[in-house]
Amino acid sequence: MERTKLRKRALATATAVVAVGALGLAGLAGIASADPQHGPAPTAVADQLSPGLIKAMQRDLGLDADAAKARIGNEYRAAVVAQGLEKSLGADFAGARVSGDEAALTVATTDRADVARITGAGARAEVVDHSLDRLDAAKAALDAVALKKAPKDVPSWYVDVRANRLVVNTARTGAADGLLDAAGVSRDLVQVRHTTEQPRTYADLRGGDAYYMNGSGRCSIGFPVKRGTQNGFVSAGHCGTPGVTTSGVNQQSQGSFQGSTFPGRDYSWVAVNANWTPRALVNGYGNGDVTVAGSTQAVVGSSVCRSGSTTGWHCGTIQQHDTSVTYQEGTVSGVTRTNVCAEPGDSGGSFISGSQAQGVTSGGSGNCSQGGTTYYQPINPALSAYGLTLVTSGTPTDPPTDPPTGEPGGTWAAGTTYAAGAVVTYGGSSYRCLQGHQAQPGWTPPNVPALWKLI
Repeated sequence: MERTKLRKRALATATAVVAVGALGLAGLAGIASADPQHGPAPTAVADQLSPGLIKAMQRDLGLDADAAKARIGNEYRAAVVAQGLEKSLGADFAGARVSGDEAALTVATTDRADVARITGAGARAEVVDHSLDRLDAAKAALDAVALKKAPKDVPSWYVDVRANRLVVNTARTGAADGLLDAAGVSRDLVQVRHTTEQPRTYADLRGGDAYYMNGSGRCSIGFPVKRGTQNGFVSAGHCGTPGVTTSGVNQQSQGSFQGSTFPGRDYSWVAVNANWTPRALVNGYGNGDVTVAGSTQAVVGSSVCRSGSTTGWHCGTIQQHDTSVTYQEGTVSGVTRTNVCAEPGDSGGSFISGSQAQGVTSGGSGNCSQGGTTYYQPINPALSAYGLTLVTSGTPTDPPTDPPTGEPGGTWAAGTTYAAGAVVTYGGSSYRCLQGHQAQPGWTPPNVPALWKLI
């Protein structure tokens, strides 16, 4: 029994080294050369950033241009390292976060025996009481209760990887207690925090380019997408329901909503007519448009910027992933909480970290004069929900709705985030990643030549 356990741990350690590769073993700062297994070095990522995004980071984060580029590069690398450790630690994994302008990575575990593995990958290790799986399960129990009836005076809840607790923000302690009792969540997993936050959706708003619903209300394009040969874009779910027609920023006929979810989640997608051409860009509002290169999810603590028509570019940091927030219309789960400001007119717009799409503006509280909290709906769940492909410099066609069963083996796996340059095997052949992305079911290397090249 013990010998089997040791063998499994040895295998996991080997997997960690393979997953993290030279990026992790070389540490979290100062790498200037590309790793052929895991894509470009941070400097290569930073060189692709737009001047507008750099200016916004300088203003909101107090960084000069060089520091902003270095931070983005280090955050991108930290995301790759964190993903490798999450896989190898398995049930012990308790979350990851970065801190400071150098994006120093901390990875938490419930097993002290994992410390050497974490530090060997170039991250700081932290031993905590609760695994991320356990905290996520407790949050899911709250989500299930809120889906039936949105709780009053409990504006948001989320797993805080810094505190290693499920945080419940409430205006009244009794309201939080009622939600926890209904969900059967143990108090030792929870930290109740009092708040005056009153989140609202940014209806009639835009983030990137404006669009109008049924000729009246206004929202914004999140990111251009494709579904097969059909062009379109993702936006917030509260902006419209299937069948609602849209017109573009020029007030010309544009398309209609094909899918929409709100509350519960807050995403939608709109199919556009042939007069509209999708571009892998986010409106830079006079500072140069930002090119979208992929959708790798940034780690908690990473910088993130938002483009909105009311307030332009604003930046901040990611506070927590997988947050649940209660609006007047109901509870939305799975959004990301940030300290980026937003105002009416910014809803549905693009959240981006460096060149990696993160999500679309959902709602929040406060404003850009006094600061506030803004939530975004992550982009990858929206793509998966509707079978969409994010438009980047080279976009694949739509993956099969029902992926084939019995796919040939190899190292490629759906759900894995791949950087440009990464090498995988599939069906007995090797493929090199052409652009960073998070693999979806059906996006096998032979099916998406814009993402993978046979080598």
